[in-house]
Amino acid sequence: MRIIGVTGGVGSGKSTVLEILRTEYGAGILEMDALGRRLMEPGEACFDAVVREFGKDFLLRDGRLDRKRLAEKVFRDEEALGALNAIVHPAVRREVERGLSAFRAEGRSLAVLESAILLEAGYREVCSEIWYVRADREVRIRRLMESRGYTRERCEAVMKNQKDQEELSAAADRILDNDGDLKELKEQIARSLSL
Repeated sequence: MRIIGVTGGVGSGKSTVLEILRTEYGAGILEMDALGRRLMEPGEACFDAVVREFGKDFLLRDGRLDRKRLAEKVFRDEEALGALNAIVHPAVRREVERGLSAFRAEGRSLAVLESAILLEAGYREVCSEIWYVRADREVRIRRLMESRGYTRERCEAVMKNQKDQEELSAAADRILDNDGDLKELKEQIARSLSL
């Protein structure tokens, strides 16, 4: 099974690439952020450990984690981010392994792992290749402001905390330039899959 790791900065268009791979090529998709969010729900693998680490003050009235408050905490506090990652990353890794096993059992020929921190989280050795979805800074900011309602300041703060484009480009096996239109992106994906 060919396993493609898809990474890129926030607003670069990774979700669009995943949707094309899913719908047009039948790829099995594992999105690390979505796995991490699910694993922090009550009754899931990370919930109790996160509550022990951060306290019941980070719970909403319905008993779920206050994700917004937790994100604000770890965004400002590197030690807290490290503690959260130490809880969530190993559990996500186990889910990725289960997911890939399921894709193999289904007979899929293509699987995709997606994360903005794919390389930092140590998934290079799991992947056959790494694709970096690149987009111009201003394009990314516009997309985030339109799709998520972020302010320019929030966009810049989030982008500042991610790896820089040159570093990701150097580590990637393929670069998808996503400043253009959907047709161009689809052509790049088709070329990359034929290599």
